[in-house]
Amino acid sequence: MAKQVGVKVPTFDSFMNPVIEALQALGGSGTIEEINNRVAEIVGLSDAQLEVLHNPEKGGQTEIEYRLAWTRTYLKKYGVLENSSRGVWALTGKGRQLARVNPKVVAREVRELTRKTAHDLDDADKVDETTAELTWREELMAALLKMDPSGFERLVQRLLRESGFIQVEVTGRSGDGGIDGKGIMRLGGLLSFHVIFQCKRYQGSVSASQVRDFRGAMVGRADKGLLITTGNFTKDATREATRDGAPAIDLIDGDLLVNKLKELGLGVKTRKVEIEQVSVDQTWFASI
Repeated sequence: MAKQVGVKVPTFDSFMNPVIEALQALGGSGTIEEINNRVAEIVGLSDAQLEVLHNPEKGGQTEIEYRLAWTRTYLKKYGVLENSSRGVWALTGKGRQLARVNPKVVAREVRELTRKTAHDLDDADKVDETTAELTWREELMAALLKMDPSGFERLVQRLLRESGFIQVEVTGRSGDGGIDGKGIMRLGGLLSFHVIFQCKRYQGSVSASQVRDFRGAMVGRADKGLLITTGNFTKDATREATRDGAPAIDLIDGDLLVNKLKELGLGVKTRKVEIEQVSVDQTWFASI
């Protein structure tokens, strides 16, 4: 597992109770980003730990994000968490009744359950959902990192148009403060915001100074700034983007970017192979 020399990253099972605590603090449910950010606060993860990439050659996902994905999967199989198709995770009735879990017990029981389940399945059904999820994410990120800069800018232009932006132009002129393009976001046909965006197609972390430089280039030229990267943002960069008294900048990291591409079907095809059976869980509603 790829790690930076000298930087120790907590194991996935050590995140189990922090994830439960994070969801409790969030009111019982939250997006992956909300959960990960809250866990980072609870555990006290350093910038160095948060910036370690799972696979430096492919970029995108950090080691912390990778391990937290496994944490959520184990807690889901243990019956503590559930998730929706929109990526929102929540505590189950069982999860809401638990203050803590024993990580060793969870890991042992889930692995035993997985072995028993796999024994009864055909080979075609033995692919772990999380492994498949990470595989397509890594494949998509590798494709993004292979794109030339102009191609990546055109992809962002298409993504913004598909997301409701109009008059999206790629400028990408040298000496323009790193601004790659501009567009107009229209809300409900009544309000519109002029947006300037910057694309950073690389594997590393965007720093606070880079956010400040981008803000300096956009001030007086747009209502909002949008910074898009295939990498991730440091904690200081995230704080700088929403600093009081300064124009807010919206951040899209590699994880959010691949999610959006999948949602919009841009270069990603999703095919359901199972038969959907719908049933209403009366106890779930009663337990909230």
